[in-house]
Amino acid sequence: MKIKNALLSTAAATASLFAIGATAQAATVTVKADDTVSQIALDHNTTVDAIQQANHLKDVNLILVGQQLEVNGDDSTTTTTTTTTTQTSQPAATTQSSSQTTNQASQSQTSQSSQTQSSQTQTSTPAAKTTTQQSTSSTSNYSNNSSESAAKAWIANKESGGSYSARNGQYIGKYQLSASYLNGDYSAANQERVANNYVASRYGSWANAKSHWLANNWY
Repeated sequence: MKIKNALLSTAAATASLFAIGATAQAATVTVKADDTVSQIALDHNTTVDAIQQANHLKDVNLILVGQQLEVNGDDSTTTTTTTTTTQTSQPAATTQSSSQTTNQASQSQTSQSSQTQSSQTQTSTPAAKTTTQQSTSSTSNYSNNSSESAAKAWIANKESGGSYSARNGQYIGKYQLSASYLNGDYSAANQERVANNYVASRYGSWANAKSHWLANNWY
């Protein structure tokens, strides 16, 4: 009986619990024409504020076609994988084998957790860098398309007579953009950049924006 009790005590002492947590990645969506932050928030059961904070948006009214946005970024959850080794009354040799198996399982889980964290780090892309690349591409496309240039010039003439210094209440410059869009930078270069981004996001092209202007007297 003493030997049997000693074996039971040894088996119970070697029982262990290993838990490895991995943080679930936030879902991402790709902005399409006519998308708004409020509609994306509604579709993904989140809020405009949550999307703005997760993607560091200065203006929730200005998003670009093709832009990647994180949704539910603040609602990350932790998934826990638990491995339990249950030992029964067995000879000492069997108890030692079970302990070795448990140690191997722990090492394997630790390695998988490190690989997951490394993959998450490599795939993350700063929102500011993505926006800059898209803005550059949009500007290049407009400058190389004569019909787009003509539509853009037509709208500028209708809005301000082509003047970068024109003002009408909160609307400023050649394209009569809201002051909040320009973020205090009323330079010609910033007016051009923001106007291109606004039209690309809302209408897809200056030609479409012109058609909307003709139908509604605004764009």
